[in-house]
Amino acid sequence: MSTFRHLLLWLLLLVGVPVTAAPGATVSTPQVRAQLVVHAPQGLGAGKTAWLGLVIRHEPDWHTYWKNSGDSGLPTQLTWQLPAGATAGEIQWPTPKRMVVGSLANYGYEGTVLLPVPLTMSEGFSGQALRVKLQADWLVCKQECIPQTCEFELIVPANAASTSDAALFERAFAAQPKALAGVDAQGAIDGEMLAVTLRGLPSAWTGDAFEFFPEDPAVVEPAGTISASRRGHDLVLRMPLSAQRSESPAVMKAVLARPGDHAGIALNFAVSGWPAPGEQAVAASVAASPEPGLAGGTGLLVALALAFGGGLLLNLMPCVFPILSLKVLSFARHAGDRKALVAGGLAYTAGVVASFVGLAGLLLVLRAGGEALGWGFQLQSPLVVTVLAILFTLIALNLLGVFEFGSFMPSGIATMRARSPLLDHGLTGVLAVGVASPCTAPFMGAALGAALTMPLPQALAIFTSLGLGMAAPYLLASAWPGFSDLLPRPGAWMGRFKVLMAFPMFATVVWLVWVLAQQIGVDGAAAVLALLVAISFGAWTYGLSGVGPKSGRRYRLAGGLVVATALVWAWPLMGTKQDVVAATTSTLKAPPSASAWQTWSPQAVANARAAGQPVFVDFTAAWCVTCQVNKRTTLNDAALQAELAAKGVRLLRADWTNRDPVITQELARLGRSGVPVYALYGPGAAQADLLPEILTIAKVREAIAHWPAVSSTSKDSL
Repeated sequence: MSTFRHLLLWLLLLVGVPVTAAPGATVSTPQVRAQLVVHAPQGLGAGKTAWLGLVIRHEPDWHTYWKNSGDSGLPTQLTWQLPAGATAGEIQWPTPKRMVVGSLANYGYEGTVLLPVPLTMSEGFSGQALRVKLQADWLVCKQECIPQTCEFELIVPANAASTSDAALFERAFAAQPKALAGVDAQGAIDGEMLAVTLRGLPSAWTGDAFEFFPEDPAVVEPAGTISASRRGHDLVLRMPLSAQRSESPAVMKAVLARPGDHAGIALNFAVSGWPAPGEQAVAASVAASPEPGLAGGTGLLVALALAFGGGLLLNLMPCVFPILSLKVLSFARHAGDRKALVAGGLAYTAGVVASFVGLAGLLLVLRAGGEALGWGFQLQSPLVVTVLAILFTLIALNLLGVFEFGSFMPSGIATMRARSPLLDHGLTGVLAVGVASPCTAPFMGAALGAALTMPLPQALAIFTSLGLGMAAPYLLASAWPGFSDLLPRPGAWMGRFKVLMAFPMFATVVWLVWVLAQQIGVDGAAAVLALLVAISFGAWTYGLSGVGPKSGRRYRLAGGLVVATALVWAWPLMGTKQDVVAATTSTLKAPPSASAWQTWSPQAVANARAAGQPVFVDFTAAWCVTCQVNKRTTLNDAALQAELAAKGVRLLRADWTNRDPVITQELARLGRSGVPVYALYGPGAAQADLLPEILTIAKVREAIAHWPAVSSTSKDSL
């Protein structure tokens, strides 16, 4: 079971959905009756064949899922507790059934199914009996879906045969797909189709009706039509690739079956002809992007251009405004020294580019290690947000003249800073990236989504282009000979302007603390505010002048003690998430009428699409300023929400404020790596249309203009 599906199942279980837990070997719910069984015809011992299994007897019209559940659903997961010397293997999945629901299709089981698991006994096992404990998690669905957790316990005698459920195991073994000698398969990509050529099939496998169950999810369209043709003695199957495909596996495992057959043929075959990763990702991203004039060009060149344009526009994002004030001060301070202006522009550019490349490298390394992360991942850490809040508070206090940074720095660093004034420009570039990285400007979404699928050199080139785009206005302004003539000469106004620029910094702190409140709750955010007050006091003590060396040391000691005490007191509160959990649970349990926006999940989208209902998904995060601006100017507009309701649109919100691998996976499926992303599933649409990152009411209305309105009766049924 993939990490993505495992975490999704546990997320569902944690938010208060119905769960059944019971001891013993049998558990019953209104949807299923499940039983833990054992098959040990020779008893238990080293070298002896033994099996454990979970029998699920479904009520009529209810079903659970195979290892690849298809368009929606989650496979059953079994977690065993066994004594030393006993080891449970993987589920030996029986051949599934394809279940079509509207325009979607799932792979799973109805009626009675046994999921057998091999049991291995080593010489280290001792005892007269084996105590088996099992926690089973499954998703059982009809029209609605219910995740359930059940606990089982069974004691198996070691020296006696256990064969009471032999018939069930025999049927399960007969239903398992088997690799047949002489059967060979080869896959090839033909446009938007996967063609699988099979040789050496048994003579009984005639006709043109076949089922194909790939183990890799989201590669083949589960509900797509499978066409069969004969090429001599070979069978050629053609099936459409998934519109949401994010993987291009070189080798695939699958099960070939015929409708009505209990067992299938296990296939393991190579696939050739996949497009180059960069070309595929950029092509998909550009095709999905609603921005005009983006088509054409080769994949890498298009991605580089998109990244550079996105970097330019990033300077217009609200999150970058505080940094603009620092650059204005810097330009004004060196208005008469063109050499210093050019050197400062180059240093700032180097800081921006190095920071983007460094962040991108860290992101790519973590993703390669299995972490489900996307762009802006650093602000999903409350610790990083807290550090930024402290940094911007100190910058604001510095601009107000409360203290000088040199008073904090060791003498060696202060001396280096004095000898290398360009260091300040480079660090300003680093700071600019720190606050700008959570924002996604137009064009950036497609470029970054492509970069995360490309080889490392190409990916880093795209992030370099992004940094060059962001730094370009400052670099060009500093290099333009006539620019210094447009700047006012240094004077008393600079002191007033410097103090004025402290307030955008404080505004940034307000935003960061608000983000923290979403991540760690109100108590945690209040603890951070208290820490900021203590740090401000400490900064004031370090900035005192005219008090004498001895008194100055006392003030600084007092300031340090206050900061240390505040940190010790605040740290435990900064780690709590109780308020967040409580708020999330209450939101999820609220009736649908309590809010136009409901919590997103893959199952919610699948259910709505299966019912023919259009869906609007808002992928957002508290730390994404662009998201919050779009929410207040567009998504919360009462008239627009009324229009969406009139068309029967289901509004779903995917909150990525905290790390969520399920949302990360879905963003990757859409060809994106950060937020905001706005996905529209029209009535009967096979895939989502993506709206621009900068959203307006007019753009949303244009996107839904051709959607039909629904009657009040239809709304009620939805």
